[in-house]
Amino acid sequence: MGDIVGEIKDAKTIVIKVGTSTITHNNGTINFYVVEKLVRVLSDLRNEDKNVAMVTSGAIGVGCSRMGLHKKPDSLPEKQALAAIGQVNLMHIYSKLLNEYGQIASQILLTKDVIEDEQRKLNAINTFSTLFRYGSIPIVNENDTVATEEIEFGDNDTLSAVVAVLIKADLLILLSDIDGLYDKNPKHHSDARLIPIVRGVTRQIEEYSQNTDNSFGTGGMITKLAAARICNSHGIPMIIANGDDPYNICRIMAGELVGTLFIPNGGKNGEEE
Repeated sequence: MGDIVGEIKDAKTIVIKVGTSTITHNNGTINFYVVEKLVRVLSDLRNEDKNVAMVTSGAIGVGCSRMGLHKKPDSLPEKQALAAIGQVNLMHIYSKLLNEYGQIASQILLTKDVIEDEQRKLNAINTFSTLFRYGSIPIVNENDTVATEEIEFGDNDTLSAVVAVLIKADLLILLSDIDGLYDKNPKHHSDARLIPIVRGVTRQIEEYSQNTDNSFGTGGMITKLAAARICNSHGIPMIIANGDDPYNICRIMAGELVGTLFIPNGGKNGEEE
């Protein structure tokens, strides 16, 4: 256990994923209290000379809020239009706040076909590498305005794991609306027990997963376990922690056991230890 804690404290390249429920209120408006603390933490990590990429959800939810809609529509054209509206608002807020802390924001929008094509994948890797060399913090999202079922990741938990593999990250942190993985849904069971450490995504661990009820977000614990499988196969530690307090990131980087830590079976990039 000591070795993995040391690896996390020494992590050079970190991917942090924030869900819709973390950065917005239930009505889809931006939760500035959380976002400002999140940006402060990201900026401090950059000041420690760490490479930080943030995968953000929330574009469609923010777009719904801007258009006065109370839930996400069903039709693809409406979702794509709302994503276009919301993404502009999200990036404006992130860029403005990061700038106040002396940081440079950048935007990367991905679809699955980019990762599946070797040349485009290499282009994406080179872009991330150059942005890190520039000292920028890439803000990543799925390109919802053009994504269709054939080329979409479907959820940003999976996207964040793919990004972690792409940039050979040392750590992936998923900020969620719950404290971590429980043995049953804590929203419905008062006796639910937090599982602090997971070694391998077993069938029993899969049985613990249950979807969330947030009408603006997608995914839930099922998609987080899918992300854990991707990270596990490439030797990348992954942590699920509560995003209501972004300072949990600081506690994680200080070596505290926060949320649920998924320890990979093999070495870095899937090599056996």
